[in-house]
Amino acid sequence: PQTTFADVAGAEEAVEELQEIKDFLADPAKFQAVGAKIPKGVLLYGQPGTGKTQLAEEIAAALGKPLYRWHIKSTTKAQHGLYEYDAVSRLRDSQLGEAKVHDIGNYIVKGRLWEAFDSAEQAVLLIDEIDKADIEFPNDLLRELDRMEFYCYETRELVRAKHRPLVFITSNNEKELPDAFLRRCFFHYIKFPDRDTMQAIIDVHFPGIQKILVSKAMDIFYEVRDVPGLKKKPSTSELLDWLKLLLHEDMPLDVLQSRDPTKAIPPLHGALLKNEQDVMLFERLAFMARRQGS
Repeated sequence: PQTTFADVAGAEEAVEELQEIKDFLADPAKFQAVGAKIPKGVLLYGQPGTGKTQLAEEIAAALGKPLYRWHIKSTTKAQHGLYEYDAVSRLRDSQLGEAKVHDIGNYIVKGRLWEAFDSAEQAVLLIDEIDKADIEFPNDLLRELDRMEFYCYETRELVRAKHRPLVFITSNNEKELPDAFLRRCFFHYIKFPDRDTMQAIIDVHFPGIQKILVSKAMDIFYEVRDVPGLKKKPSTSELLDWLKLLLHEDMPLDVLQSRDPTKAIPPLHGALLKNEQDVMLFERLAFMARRQGS
């Protein structure tokens, strides 16, 4: 089943805060009236698995607005969000004598930004995991997001937004974003769920699960996250995957309750530890515990 904010503790406060931000983005005159620059979007920042992407998706659903998702990769360029010219297809069609080859517009592939600009109603544009791209990627978008227009050189067409989209940008902080870009964004930090909030999230995904199993699993999960020197801390999604494996394997509860400190690696650790360095760290901790116990 689809999980919505209504299912998760603390969601109402997050929606109310972002509703205020949305009102400012939807009405730039409020910023201009006090001499401020119009913000380019809302930067949702937090660790992986904290629900940044889902937050933007649920806000779009709550507002009843169309959502355009632009998932960023390491090879993504700002131009990809505007449009791409498919020269290869045009060359092939010209060799086949296709009539449409005379209209270059047939070979312009619209990007997510163009689609959001072209929407008949105000849309929500989600630029997901912007920190995966090159360091210059955010700055390359500033002009288009500022003026809400860009020029298509192939068709000699100026593309203007019919309605200013609400722009949400997510970042896992894998790399620092340029200061010029940060200055123009609202910053909204999504903290990692505390134990009570995590319990509410688990209840949504696993209704009826044994409370004692969840309690012991969360003990281990937060202990793992608190280990100094951990390169990649397990996220919410990894906890959910781990619980699913524990249930599927019908793991005896006493395995979690009476965990041997000389075996520091938790059962089915492959769902929690996703880095060889972290596995070796836990193996060293187990070795040290055995030496101290002997």
